[in-house]
Amino acid sequence: MTDHADTAAPEAPAATDTRGRVAELLAIRAEALRGPSEKATEAQHAKGKLTARERIGLLLDEDSFHEVGQLRRHRATGFGLEAKRPYTDGVVTGWGTVHGRTVFVYAHDFRIFGGALGEAHAAKIHKLMDMALAAGAPLVSLNDGAGARIQEGVSALAGYGGIFQRNTRASGVIPQISVMLGPCAGGAAYSPALTDFVFMVRETAQMFITGPDVVQAVTGEEVTQNGLGGADVHAGTSGVAHFAYDDEETCLEEVRFLLSLLPANNRENPPSAPTKDPADRRCDSLVDLVPLDGNRPYDMRAVIEELVDDGEFLEVHERWATNVICALARLDGQVVGIVANQPQSLAGVLDIHASEKAARFVQMCDAFNIPIVTLLDVPGFLPGVDQEHGGIIRHGAKLLYAYCNATVPRISLVLRKAYGGAYIVMDSQSIGADLTLAWPSNEIAVMGAEGAANVIFRRQIAAAEDPEAMRDRMVKEYKAELMHPYYAAERGLVDDVIDPAETRTVLIHALEMLRSKHADLPARKHGNPPQ
Repeated sequence: MTDHADTAAPEAPAATDTRGRVAELLAIRAEALRGPSEKATEAQHAKGKLTARERIGLLLDEDSFHEVGQLRRHRATGFGLEAKRPYTDGVVTGWGTVHGRTVFVYAHDFRIFGGALGEAHAAKIHKLMDMALAAGAPLVSLNDGAGARIQEGVSALAGYGGIFQRNTRASGVIPQISVMLGPCAGGAAYSPALTDFVFMVRETAQMFITGPDVVQAVTGEEVTQNGLGGADVHAGTSGVAHFAYDDEETCLEEVRFLLSLLPANNRENPPSAPTKDPADRRCDSLVDLVPLDGNRPYDMRAVIEELVDDGEFLEVHERWATNVICALARLDGQVVGIVANQPQSLAGVLDIHASEKAARFVQMCDAFNIPIVTLLDVPGFLPGVDQEHGGIIRHGAKLLYAYCNATVPRISLVLRKAYGGAYIVMDSQSIGADLTLAWPSNEIAVMGAEGAANVIFRRQIAAAEDPEAMRDRMVKEYKAELMHPYYAAERGLVDDVIDPAETRTVLIHALEMLRSKHADLPARKHGNPPQ
């Protein structure tokens, strides 16, 4: 563990009057604000990293930060610790505002004990987490620490336990956001994993349970820190990080944007925002944007951009499980969560990762009173031995469970294909969607016409003089009977078939109607979702 903390200066004689005591206080505060040394600050900047207070300054509104525990110092002895007792003990804690709304924040100060967590350090975080939960306000952690403070032994490890317990208690009650701005190794990595959103900065942030040296010693694999647990790895491969950015300034600005889309707690609705984008704006380009031919791909992001206010949305897990899109946006100023298949990636099928990604997003939206709009163009679940052996049944059931359990307003819209079990899982009417809509291009069926014809008319096709001609005729017959755009609507499985150009207006009116929706779940301690 790197130790950049300077030895504390000898304590001056106590002042003999109040003015002297105030002067003494101001000197101590100045020392705490200054940090350990200019050398330590320069070393932090040389790594391309900001200091804890610089980061807080970027996250919060100007001059809004109120610090808690600034004068806290550790009381540990041994291994030279008694001679090094810097103020703050390596973590800056307090509250401020983001866009005028209260937010609690703690930031590891890598310049002091490498940001490592000790008993006093942990106690400060525990207190702040308790304050955030009591006040019903979001909690943001700015992580840049070297793990547990080895010199303090098991006391430091117990500090992590207290953080994990509070993360869990606050889950679904207040938004929790972890921002990874430096190393986070070992057990420390479990706190971000328990929070709602994880941001990472490329090159400077890494997360892993066991570092490269341990990996090489145990498995013989050689890997760099970024190759093992860097931002791109977690944003694109493991799915641990929801967002990855090139620099701290951009990262923290995006954290501010995310906070503007979230309520303070689970008892409030997300904040609305004025918009000049008309609620009755027609989306004529959608008619040509989505090809009628189900085998032709298109970018679902373009559909979302056309529908939402000012074309602006925040995509969650953009680089992981890209066959499904999860995004936060606004419709007529009101926040909505959007879950959509992405035909450009694996034809938009559901697989293990896509199911997990969408399930967690649906749960987050439900926890924080964010209505869910689901855009369907799904040919089914991804077939394959690796998917079946990997547990696609239980992973797909996670998405099914999340939708069935959600009590927020839910609207589903079938743009094109909606086949088999994937159609049911993607918030169909049968699992509780409040309103189900479809475009005239919809194909809702058990499977595609070609596959269905091969099963149903297998004997006729095999006995025909011209099997291919017979197959084509049976495919057309199946489409005419069971896959025409109004089949589901005639049977009440779709509430309405709408003009694509009117989609934005229809969604806004429907969400306005559902705003006062109230739904109770059965009395229970908690459910037992699929693992």
